[in-house]
Amino acid sequence: MRSLLFVPGDSEKKLEKGFSAGADVIIIDLEDSVAALTKPKARSLAAEAIRARPSGAKVYVRVNDLTTGLTDDDFAAVVPARPDGIVLPKSQGGTDVQHLSVKLRVAEIEAGLPDGGIAIIPIITETGLATLSTATYPGCSPRLAGLTWGAEDLAAEIGARTNRNAEGRYTDVFRLARSVTLLAASASAVAAIDTVHVDFRDLGALRAECLEAERDGFTGKLAIHPAQVPIINEVFTPSREAVDQANALVAAFADAGNPGVVALEGRMYDIPHLKRAQRLLARARDAGVLA
Repeated sequence: MRSLLFVPGDSEKKLEKGFSAGADVIIIDLEDSVAALTKPKARSLAAEAIRARPSGAKVYVRVNDLTTGLTDDDFAAVVPARPDGIVLPKSQGGTDVQHLSVKLRVAEIEAGLPDGGIAIIPIITETGLATLSTATYPGCSPRLAGLTWGAEDLAAEIGARTNRNAEGRYTDVFRLARSVTLLAASASAVAAIDTVHVDFRDLGALRAECLEAERDGFTGKLAIHPAQVPIINEVFTPSREAVDQANALVAAFADAGNPGVVALEGRMYDIPHLKRAQRLLARARDAGVLA
């Protein structure tokens, strides 16, 4: 999952455009981008879009958070259409994922679907408590497919006037939220997905943010506009050079009988380097770079 594109669920035109954007995952939004009065329409359109999706397209649905009382209505509409996953906003910790998993299991049973077939990606830093609870996600549910974070709701929650400084970089609180998301994803052995870049016209800043995220260990990024998708896909696709280097390192360990350390081109590499190479090759396979 390199690019995950949010598309408002109440717009047929935007849904159609979203599916043609080339994103790895389309997230049909039933939450923030949909007004209360149009949520029933959005649920209906979302179910139709999931059923009519192009072959191979992955679709998640961002439902309304567990405190709203709307999650069950969201599930009743979209689960029978069999989305690939659910994005849970304002998740307060691993117990929220467990709670959602129970609701999802009931909805799957009622729809005649296999138990556990629908994955969950929670947004884990949209409140102060949530940001302090990221260590509760490892082991919380086998449905957990990734973790992502949010800076806009967190800013509103804590009363920050902005989440970036004059140079356009996140201030300390939001850098902390980003960091603990990456650490929690690593501890959970799931995808680490960077948050949205809200200025969709500034593609240069988006690219810089993607490069920093990929450098630090994120494997994908949320998008809010189709124009962002090509850049996200490009940056989070391992380069041919990186794939060749990873292949060479994996082969060197295998040829040496998988010791703790190997020498390659005048440098020493140990098990953490091997694990990093294996993860990169897995990403390359997912992106279609490696057969």
